[in-house]
Amino acid sequence: MIDRFANPGLLWLLLILVPMIGYYIFRTRQGGMTVRLSGTQGINKIPVTARYYLRHLPFLLRCIAVALLIVALGRPQSIETNQTSSTEGIDIMLSIDISGSMLARDFKPDRMTAAKNISKDFILDRPNDRIGIVIFTGESFTQSPLTTDKATLITLLNKVEAGMIEDGTAIGNGLATAINRLRESDAKSKVIILLTDGVNNMGQISPLTAAEIAKTMGIKVYTVGIGTMGTAPYPALDMWGNITYQQAPVEIDEEVLIEIASMTGGQYFRATDNNKLEEIYDIINQMETTRIEVDNFTLYNEKFMVFALISLLSLSLEVVIRYFYLKKLPQ
Repeated sequence: MIDRFANPGLLWLLLILVPMIGYYIFRTRQGGMTVRLSGTQGINKIPVTARYYLRHLPFLLRCIAVALLIVALGRPQSIETNQTSSTEGIDIMLSIDISGSMLARDFKPDRMTAAKNISKDFILDRPNDRIGIVIFTGESFTQSPLTTDKATLITLLNKVEAGMIEDGTAIGNGLATAINRLRESDAKSKVIILLTDGVNNMGQISPLTAAEIAKTMGIKVYTVGIGTMGTAPYPALDMWGNITYQQAPVEIDEEVLIEIASMTGGQYFRATDNNKLEEIYDIINQMETTRIEVDNFTLYNEKFMVFALISLLSLSLEVVIRYFYLKKLPQ
C-alpha cells in the first residue's frame, strides 16, 4: 500500500508517455520498410500467426518500464504511525476508620458501607496507580499492601467490617501504618487518604507526630471527616442484647485533621452525606492526576524497489520479444 511519494514532483515525467505513444502511432500508420513482389497472388493465403498479434507488445512493455521507473524515482512510501506511552503512577494508601461509630445511620445505609462503596469507585477510576488499604480502630493493620490488582483490592475491601479489631479511634496509628507502607515506595507522588468519624483516643503515636513523619517523607495526606452536623443515630445494645439506634452528638476532631492536611500539603474535607463523600473522592481524584507521556513517531517504508525491479523486468522482456521472438528483417 502506498501512502505518499517522497518526490511527488517527478511524477510529472509520466507525461512523457504522451509523445511516446503519439510518435509510435504515427510511425505505425506510416508503415515500415517496403518489399517488391512480382505478384500478389497467394498473399491472402498467408496464415496469421501469434507474431502478428504481439507486434505491439514490445512498445507496451517499454511504456510500462518507463512509467514504473518514473514512479520509482518518485519514491513511493507506506506510512506506519506508532505510539509509545510512559506512565508515572501514584502510590495511594486508603486509611479507613472502622470503629463501631462508623455504623451510624446518618449515611445510607451507614457510614462504613458508604465509605467502602465510594472507595471502590475511586479505586476503579485509577487503573495506573498502586493502591493499598489500612484499617484502624483502637489499633491498625494493613488490609492490603500497595497493588495494581484492583479486583483483589476490592475483594479485600469488601471483607472489612466493624469489630475486626479492638474498638476505639487511633488516628495516629492508622496514619503511621499507612506511612510505613509507603516508606519504600519509589513513586514520585505518594498520597494517603485518611477517613475517620471521631476523635483520637487511643494508640501509641499521636496524629501530629505521624503527620510530621509524613511531611519528612514527602507524603501528602488528605483527611476526610465523615459524619453529619449535630447528632446522628448510633448503634447500641439494649438490655436484651438487641441493636437499637440512639441519637448522639457527632464529634470529629477537625482541628487535628485540618492540621495534618496542612502540614503535609494535603487538604481537609467534611462529608455530611453520601453525595458529599462522593464529591470529595472525585475532587481528590482530579487533584492527583496520573502523569502519562505519549510519544508519537512515524515510520516511512520505501516501496520504490518493487517498481524499479518490475520496470527492469519489463524492459528485459521487451528486448527478448523484440529481438528474439519478433526479429525484424534487416533494413
